[in-house]
Amino acid sequence: MTRVSFDPDVLRSFVQGVELGSFAKAAERLNRSTSAVSAQLKRLEEQAGRPLLRKAGRGMALTETGEVMLGYARRLLELNDEAAAAVRGVELEGRVRLGLQEDFGETLLPAVLGRFARAHPKLRIEARIARNAELLHGVNHGKLDLVLAWEGEESSPHVERMARLPMRWIGSAGARTPRLRRRGEALPLVVLDAPCLVRRAAIDALDRAGIAWRIAFTSASLAGTWAAVTAGLGVSVRTPLGLPAGVRALTAKDAGLPALPTLGLALHRAEAEPPAAVARLAEILVGTLSPSLSV
Repeated sequence: MTRVSFDPDVLRSFVQGVELGSFAKAAERLNRSTSAVSAQLKRLEEQAGRPLLRKAGRGMALTETGEVMLGYARRLLELNDEAAAAVRGVELEGRVRLGLQEDFGETLLPAVLGRFARAHPKLRIEARIARNAELLHGVNHGKLDLVLAWEGEESSPHVERMARLPMRWIGSAGARTPRLRRRGEALPLVVLDAPCLVRRAAIDALDRAGIAWRIAFTSASLAGTWAAVTAGLGVSVRTPLGLPAGVRALTAKDAGLPALPTLGLALHRAEAEPPAAVARLAEILVGTLSPSLSV
């Protein structure tokens, strides 16, 4: 059997095209022509021996083979980039101060720390898990180098908008979905302490729909919120990212609740031209998070 060696550049074009939803956008992002990316995709399908994409309406969707290839391509690129960074960046030293929303503390941070530490053992990360206002204050006043935060009224001069994610009603994983309140009763809400972007979005949506509500539980931390929702004290609102096992995202229609808007996610840098260590951590952060954002 002839061995097949996949070209990292070809795999990168494939992954970028899937994640951006367009191979024309991938070509632009990678500074290649659309025809060059098309030729790469054709070559990858020839190596795979099966189609990776199929027509879906006006766009394209992954075949089963394409889904398998996407998973392996991401893993191969991660190792490739980690190896390249390790051999070229062994002399990087110092620290990077990273700020994250609680949503990403348990799911994203361990993977990012692991990749960064393997590639740059002499560098250290000082991570801070906090709310939006504190994170943006930190990056705007030189106390944090890199911040991953939800988009709101506050921002920073050096911001990269990553995605817009759907906000969803969140309920206990063990509770029945249909009709979370009885007729005439106010909907019990489990929310973070004010001010909170997501709390405000939930209340505004309920007010517009004419649905009575009450604050059943407030918490200063997301962990406290999830504990209350898991216990069945009420429903909350968040994006589907980083949900713990005790809760689940609900379908608004089935739950008898109004639809919710999307929430922007952005990466903030303290400097327009950040040091090499900060730039490398940003690459790892985006690369680790991208598969979740493309779902």
